Amino acid sequence: MTLPAAPQAINSYRKYWASRFGTAPFLPMTRAEMDELGWDSCDIIIVSGDCYIDHPSFGMALVGRLLEAQGFRVGIIAQPDWNSADAFRELGKPNLFFGVTAGNMDSMINRYTADRKPRSDDAYTPHAEANKRPDRAVTVYAQRCREAYPGVGVMIGSIEASLRRIAHFDYWSDKVRQSVLVTSKADILLFGNAERALVEIAHRAARGEKLSEMRDIRGTAFMVPHGWRPDDEWQEMDSSVVDVPGKVDPHLNPYQEIPEQAAQATAGSDPAAPQVIRIESREERLAKRRAERAKTVIRIPSYEAVAHDPVLYAHASRTLHLESNPGNARALVQLHGTRDVWLNAPPIPLTTEEMDFVFGQPYARNPHPSYGDAHIPAWEMIKYSINIMRGCFGGCTFCSITEHEGRIIQSRSEDSILKEIEEIRDKTPGFTGHISDLGGPTANMYRLSCKDPNIERSCRKLSCVYPDICENLNTDHSHLIQLYRKARAIPGVKKINIQSGLRYDLAVKSPEYIKELVQHHVGGYLKIAPEHTEDGPLSKMMKPGMGAYDKFKELFERFSRQAGKEQYLIPYFIAAHPGTSDEDMVNLALWLKKNNFRLDQVQTFTPTPMALATTMWHTRRNPLKRLSRSSEKVDVVRDGYRRRLHKALLRYHHPDNWQVIHDALIDMGRTDLIGHSKQCLIPPTPPGDKAAAARNRFAHHAPAGSRGKPGAQRAPAAAARGNGNGHGKSFAKPQAAKSVAAKPAAAKPNTGRSGGGAKPGGKPAGRSR
Repeated sequence: MTLPAAPQAINSYRKYWASRFGTAPFLPMTRAEMDELGWDSCDIIIVSGDCYIDHPSFGMALVGRLLEAQGFRVGIIAQPDWNSADAFRELGKPNLFFGVTAGNMDSMINRYTADRKPRSDDAYTPHAEANKRPDRAVTVYAQRCREAYPGVGVMIGSIEASLRRIAHFDYWSDKVRQSVLVTSKADILLFGNAERALVEIAHRAARGEKLSEMRDIRGTAFMVPHGWRPDDEWQEMDSSVVDVPGKVDPHLNPYQEIPEQAAQATAGSDPAAPQVIRIESREERLAKRRAERAKTVIRIPSYEAVAHDPVLYAHASRTLHLESNPGNARALVQLHGTRDVWLNAPPIPLTTEEMDFVFGQPYARNPHPSYGDAHIPAWEMIKYSINIMRGCFGGCTFCSITEHEGRIIQSRSEDSILKEIEEIRDKTPGFTGHISDLGGPTANMYRLSCKDPNIERSCRKLSCVYPDICENLNTDHSHLIQLYRKARAIPGVKKINIQSGLRYDLAVKSPEYIKELVQHHVGGYLKIAPEHTEDGPLSKMMKPGMGAYDKFKELFERFSRQAGKEQYLIPYFIAAHPGTSDEDMVNLALWLKKNNFRLDQVQTFTPTPMALATTMWHTRRNPLKRLSRSSEKVDVVRDGYRRRLHKALLRYHHPDNWQVIHDALIDMGRTDLIGHSKQCLIPPTPPGDKAAAARNRFAHHAPAGSRGKPGAQRAPAAAARGNGNGHGKSFAKPQAAKSVAAKPAAAKPNTGRSGGGAKPGGKPAGRSR
């Protein structure tokens, strides 16, 4: 078995016979809708934890319409009652298979906060109603599909399955869990952006091949007997331990003119006979190595090993991330009990033509009619926005976008994007001329890539922009500038905002882009994500230092003044990230105060499956470096008190947080930060306590020797630790594959009160989107 290097284009397959039924206005959710379409059955049924919105930002609709374009009849079971198998029989038995997804978000992140408390709402449900999906939805739904129709193939995918494809640490149960393939008992798992694999599987299933027999498709994972190999040519590389020297390849002989195998073949022959001398070219040698690499599988530590050994867990995590470039990644295998979980190499990214095909399907661009006029927060947020690209080469360790979508940017064409703007204008009710976003996982990576495709295929770096922007990275923003200008020129479009997160260290490489953005696409506020100010946590996040932020801020303010606009940056920060000390958070709080920011919303770090930062959080090891038993230890903020403290320091100004910060500063020996001067972080008395403030003023002016010692009025530690809340809820923008990592804290300019919407100095401000 050899994985194809040049896969078939997803828009080149011969359509399935059922294409004669045409295009459905909405993919059916009931038998009655199937009857109206003239269907007696569905070929494929998609089960999802989200409600059904026929829009390309929602994965269920995107893959459903893609399969419909291949000629298949696709039904939708959205947010079924999982307490029995009855809801999974709603559309009858699928002819080919069930496709199971948790939805746009991991179900555990959707249902629980960073403090493991149940959320009171769900943005992907009508009326934001909570508890419409189960914990670990992929596993539960897949098991119910098996129960509803035994013998029918079950495929699992989406962000939840993708990030749980190997043994992974689960924050909510505080333990390492098996691959979701084991718990769900699915036939096959699709990871990453799975359109290419999905289309191939559907057509092969239509020809009678079982899902459980498909073993040669990139971007898939499956269970096999221990020691299974696709064929005899495959070799296994053991990477299940650390601190053991690996295979050392001999240096090539620069004087060798005959390949070794040819020399061996001619050994013992008549020396007087003519000998053919063949010089092996560099290209041939490289091709041979690539062929050997393509048939090599790396064995990472077993589930049983990583569940009990933090160093081996970190090693497995590092190996998986190093084997993530589709150009050079090898297959991985991990033992679970007596069977192996086999992961094929990652999927080949879609071309621009294929991206246009995916996003150019006849989406209704509305929720299914069965929801009536129900308020669906995720839909309200993105119905006037457009996804122009996917992927991210930033490699931030706390974010799962790279693990799911990959580092290679996949961009749509200008024509495809401009056509979608016109469709929003013509099809979407309530459109007033305002496009809320042209973006994706990152606002400004559109059509950015490595300057040399050969370098890109061989690269094994985890980030193209850390610790510095790679010299091989093309940072030309001219394509994006041109797209903005053409989009603004479309009749009926009055305003286009950019709300996707901006990578400012890339933007400063193109001042012209910043000028275009500031003059035309900022609605008063622009969000960017420094995440922290201190080098310690930034090095564990793989984020740039504050120098890039300062340079961007200077350009942002200069171009805002030139445009005659008063505009402000909204920085986002994360509390309690691995590698963050209490002193780091105090310094961040001082930076916020110095720059006159008061955070309106706060989010602490949430360990999401497979993220490198989660590995740090669980193992206290740094997988960004080579692992050994004596590797660097990472400071991890795990206990409740420190997490509350770090969260409170982001909202140092809030009265509820005064006590916990006051006690911590005394414990740290930083009483110099308690007082009324500009250099102090908090006042000596709780804000709003006028009597205590008066006593403090009296003590301040009392004769020498009569003042109390610093901290004399300190409350008992146990009482103080119950007060550091500073709760605030972040709402992440939903996208097809961007909804895994919890959003960091959003900062707003100082208003003098919590949750206000004013500019620095207390002036009223326009509403920020």
